[in-house]
Amino acid sequence: MLSSFRRLSKSKLGAAIGIIFLVTILASFAVADVTQFRQGGGLSQGVLAKVGSEQVTDAELSAVLQRQLTALRQQKPDATYADLTPQFESIVNGLIQAKTLKAYAAEHNLLPAKKLVDAEIVKIPATRGLDGKFSEAAYQQFLQQNRLTDAQLRDEVTVLLLQRMLLAPVAAISRMPVGVARPYASMLLEERQGEVALVPTAAFRTGAAPTDAEVQQYYAQNRNRYIVPEQRVLRIARITADAVANVVPTDAEIAAYYNANRATYAGGETRVLSRASVSDQNQAGQIAARAKAGGTFAAAAQPAGFSPTDINLGPQSREQLTGLTGAEVAAQVFTAPAGAVVGPVRSSTGWDVIKVERIERTPGKTLDQARAEIAAKLVADKRKNALTDLVTRVEDQISDGRTLAEVAQANKLPVTQTPPLIANGQSVQQPGFQLPAEYRERLLKDAFSMGAGDDPIVEALGGDGGYAVLAIGDVTPATPAPLAQIRDRVAADFVDKRAATAAQAAATAIQAKVARGVPVAQALQEQKVAGASAPTPVKARRIQLQQFQGQVPPPLQMLFSLAAGKSRLVAAPGGQGFYVVKLDRITPGDALTQPTLVAQTQTDLNGSAGEELAVQFLGAAQKELGVTRNETAIASARQRMLAGS
Repeated sequence: MLSSFRRLSKSKLGAAIGIIFLVTILASFAVADVTQFRQGGGLSQGVLAKVGSEQVTDAELSAVLQRQLTALRQQKPDATYADLTPQFESIVNGLIQAKTLKAYAAEHNLLPAKKLVDAEIVKIPATRGLDGKFSEAAYQQFLQQNRLTDAQLRDEVTVLLLQRMLLAPVAAISRMPVGVARPYASMLLEERQGEVALVPTAAFRTGAAPTDAEVQQYYAQNRNRYIVPEQRVLRIARITADAVANVVPTDAEIAAYYNANRATYAGGETRVLSRASVSDQNQAGQIAARAKAGGTFAAAAQPAGFSPTDINLGPQSREQLTGLTGAEVAAQVFTAPAGAVVGPVRSSTGWDVIKVERIERTPGKTLDQARAEIAAKLVADKRKNALTDLVTRVEDQISDGRTLAEVAQANKLPVTQTPPLIANGQSVQQPGFQLPAEYRERLLKDAFSMGAGDDPIVEALGGDGGYAVLAIGDVTPATPAPLAQIRDRVAADFVDKRAATAAQAAATAIQAKVARGVPVAQALQEQKVAGASAPTPVKARRIQLQQFQGQVPPPLQMLFSLAAGKSRLVAAPGGQGFYVVKLDRITPGDALTQPTLVAQTQTDLNGSAGEELAVQFLGAAQKELGVTRNETAIASARQRMLAGS
């Protein structure tokens, strides 16, 4: 309800969400702009900040940035560290706040017990095995997938628990009076009326083509706009069933399988049966008498309440019938001729009457007759086992420190190498290159989460695709594309920039006239901007801005930032041009007749006040403990991130 007011505390909150990846159970109140910091004098190398006895290290920041980048690439596959630049300061401050909580808790003997941390870890679904219980193997796999150690995870879960223990109760105690909420609610009902005129950039795209000197100068000034994301060469050794294709069963193995499964090849007999089972012997006798007198078994069983579906047993082997009725009944049924009615006979379920509808016999097979069938099955089994053994051997060799080339040579595996790829699998150097679908689905994510010097990994490709051994070849950091490759794009951007500058100048001149009292329509006409439309009247209440869910159009946002009679310039999205916004009238709102709105506003203010209390708590903790930042080291880390290293 009060998104326009909550920005008062928004800049201070939420940083730790980017640090602790257990977002489903996280309630964060991290501070991003507390100012009680001292400059970092005397900090050890690699230490970015210190809070009490806790330190924020360069390695910790690198790990967090790497995890943030991996998460971002789920939505934007070609993302680079440069995309995290707007969040950098919040991430650093979030780490400092996490250390603040730990240091404060340690100082006051409030650290959670190991059992509490364990209890949170076992709640993570990925740490559970197939039985739904905590699995050490699943836990280790979870840590590996998230590039975490047990100590790092425990540290983050500890901070999570401290947020619950220390910050959540502080935030929960705030209560905002109705008298404070009512003016804010009235502000939401405030109505503003004005005019908006767009000066389009397209009207200024005319002019001479840019010279080589202009293009080169523009490229030099805007190199970071043309960054090519980090590129990696993937080296892949494929392990398929072809690698063990020479597996052939011996005659002795075929004979041994035949003998071990002689019952399967000896042929067999099944009988299609109808059965009625009742608890009373006399009733069973009546069914048997009717069945033996002629007619269908269904007609004989119908007076006892059986439907045709109830009596239909279908094909039964002797073993199946024994399990259903008992050995004595099965013996009688399987010695009776086709069409015979057996019973009444005592069974495991009562008194049975069974009719042998027909007898089906399957001829047996000799060893020679079954040889081809058995050989095919043994070949499939042996290949599967041999493939598993080969994969295990490859994994063992990797664990022993062998490179992909050594593993491939030792096991006669073909190795393919891709051209340099960005994170979405495309190649800048070879635009026509297509990474095979199974590699894109199974290997690409791992390829861009691995470190350049990491050991190769083995991944199953799914279905009958076998396995792939993946190693990272050359890694090209994110760097600007050479001008020669993108000259047309840079020239187009130069023209766009030139047009935008001219459009801004025209819009500034129009706004200056409006500020002197010239009507917007007249100022627009006097400036003679080709393609500019007449100004648009705008009227809205502040509460209506909520329907945009934080994405308020710039001119409307500006309308609610101006004083009555004032005008201002604001850029249109996507470089479309510049808006001249003039506010003509403000009509105050009155929430006295809107008790529901006042109540909702009070609830929202309670939340904002709670967050602010949590901010103040952390600020007080930092004053007590003392915070030292190494600004030089932090700036160096930021620069490395921008360079993609």
